[in-house]
Amino acid sequence: MSEKLDRLEKIFKLQKGLSEMMKLDRYPKDTEARVSALCTAIMHEAVELQRITNWKWWKMPTKFNETEAREELIDIWHFVVQASLELNLTPDDILDEYKKKNEINRERQRNGY
Repeated sequence: MSEKLDRLEKIFKLQKGLSEMMKLDRYPKDTEARVSALCTAIMHEAVELQRITNWKWWKMPTKFNETEAREELIDIWHFVVQASLELNLTPDDILDEYKKKNEINRERQRNGY
């Protein structure tokens, strides 16, 4: 097993442990609703990350805060990993699915997508 995969497995284990600690009485009961809620959380965290950037061309730019950006990105990772757990994806499954989609994307690039 590769060192990278070991790291991903550790992330999954940490997330599973965190979710077991959380008070989840307001968390949706079925998989579809949980994945939907997690998508909402991912989108909101992505907006928080975007707000750190100088995307507003009409506004005076400020210094990019990489530390804050990293924190927001990790928030996204928490929700992505939780969604993966909700969909019963293992790190091996993710690698397999990533490889499949990566090949599709490469083929698209080769064909002028």
